[in-house]
Amino acid sequence: MTASATTPTAARVAVQEDRGRRGTTRRRRVQHPWAIVAFVAPFAVMFVLFYLVPIAVAIWQSMLVVEREGTYGAATEVFGGFQQYALVFQNEAFWTSVVRVLVFGIVQVPVMLGLALLFALLLDSPLIRGKKFFRLAFFAPYAVPGVIAAIMWGFLYSPNLSPFEALTSQVNLLSADFVLWAIANVVTWVFVGYNMLIIYSTLLAIPQEIYEAARIDGAGQARIAWSIKIPLVRPALVLTAVLSIIGTLQLLAEPQTFRSFSSAVTSTYTPNMTIYATSSIPNVSLAAAFSVVLALATFILSFTFLRLTRRKGAGE
Repeated sequence: MTASATTPTAARVAVQEDRGRRGTTRRRRVQHPWAIVAFVAPFAVMFVLFYLVPIAVAIWQSMLVVEREGTYGAATEVFGGFQQYALVFQNEAFWTSVVRVLVFGIVQVPVMLGLALLFALLLDSPLIRGKKFFRLAFFAPYAVPGVIAAIMWGFLYSPNLSPFEALTSQVNLLSADFVLWAIANVVTWVFVGYNMLIIYSTLLAIPQEIYEAARIDGAGQARIAWSIKIPLVRPALVLTAVLSIIGTLQLLAEPQTFRSFSSAVTSTYTPNMTIYATSSIPNVSLAAAFSVVLALATFILSFTFLRLTRRKGAGE
């Protein structure tokens, strides 16, 4: 009886001592707190100055309206509430540009990520030689600034300047029917290597033992790619898709450059071009309201995509 009664008591004492040690560990003061502050402070300052402050300024600016005393009176900015946002939702050109880039993204993003995945799988295949050369060749277009790439491709598309005159004289790639997809080709050419590098880095992190086990089971390279590699790089595909969604809604440099080559590209062709044109009038408050609405739309689309992919991944 004594032994049986003593054993639970000893166990409780041991548990209490363990809890005491954990509590002491939690209460232990952090050493060198100023060193932590010194490392975190530069990022925090930059984050506040160049991220939070511009957002706050844009939101505040979008709440202002311009009033004048009489026809030629001095313009003054006063608080107008949500008047600018009412104008945003009434602006047909802005929403037409939003629909245009959504159609652009529905077609261009899957094509770009499909090519990036294909190139990454080819680079990771043991059957391919000259991997360093091809890795550099696939990634090199990303080093070309977007404006330079758009100018280069604009000359290639132009019927009067293109070395492929036999094609461009038959099919006007700068016409209203094709110019959107001509821009999509430029964006794909520039960014496919960037996305490929993200996917390829994920492939390199997969343990080789998984591939060896698959080969022992008789799986070939195609089977390994389909059943092992692609499922394991799914997080990288989701990341590149989210970045591509954000980039699609922010499309500016390529269409802005294509205005010099095609009359089909107007000043309100994309949402960012609409914002730029509005701020140049100048109507900074309305441009700020456009920016806030576009940022919210980008957040909603990205968040929805993440939720859908996470739910699908959990279901599997």
